[in-house]
Amino acid sequence: MTVTETLPGLHTRHLGVRDYLEVMEAMQRFTAQRDTSTPDSIWTVEHPPVYTLGQAGRREHLLDPGQTPVVQSDRGGQVTYHGPGQAIFYVLLDLRRHGLGVRALVSLLEYATIALLTDYGIDAEARPDAPGVYVSGRKIASLGIRVRRGCCYHGLSLNVDMDLAPFRRINPCGYAGMEVTQLSDVGIDCDMAAIRDQMIEHLAAALNGGNRSLI
Repeated sequence: MTVTETLPGLHTRHLGVRDYLEVMEAMQRFTAQRDTSTPDSIWTVEHPPVYTLGQAGRREHLLDPGQTPVVQSDRGGQVTYHGPGQAIFYVLLDLRRHGLGVRALVSLLEYATIALLTDYGIDAEARPDAPGVYVSGRKIASLGIRVRRGCCYHGLSLNVDMDLAPFRRINPCGYAGMEVTQLSDVGIDCDMAAIRDQMIEHLAAALNGGNRSLI
C-alpha cells in the first residue's frame, strides 16, 4: 500500500487488489476512530469478483449469482458487481469540513466522473432518478455512500476494462434491464494507473472547491 498527500489534509491510499469485506471493515474502523484532526482519505482498490447488496438491497435483484460471493454491505443503494478491471474510489471524508450534505456529495462524485470522461471527449451524464454516471444510457459508474457521525465512507466504482457478463446476472442497482458499459468499450485506451490518477485529480479539485457551482 502506498500513501500520498494529494492536497493538504487529503491522503490517497492505493490498496491494490483486496477482498471487499476486508476493506469495508477497515473503512468502518477508520471512520469510528477518526476525530476532527484526522486527514480525509481517498482509497483506491480493485476487488476480486463479488456482488454486494446495499442497505436497501433486495435479493430478488440477484437473478443468478452462481458461485460469485454475495456480501451484505452497509452502503446505500441496491445490488452491484465488483471485479478486476474496475477502479474503485472510496472517499473517507469529514463532510462538515467540506460543507457537504449527502446529495451534494453524490453530485460531486458524479461531476468528477463526468469531468474525467470529458477529458477523453466522451459525453456523459448523471440521472436524478438513478445515481451514477451514464454514457448513451448505459451505466459506467455506480455510487454508494454511508454516513456516520458526519463522516462518509464507500464511494464510487468506475468500469474500466473488465468482464461485464456478471452484470447480466443481476438487476444493476435494482433496475431490470439496465445496461452497463466501460471505458474500453467507449473508445478509451485504458491504463488503470493513469485513470486512477486522473480521477483522484478530479475528486481533489472538486473537494477543493473547483466548480462547486455545478454540484
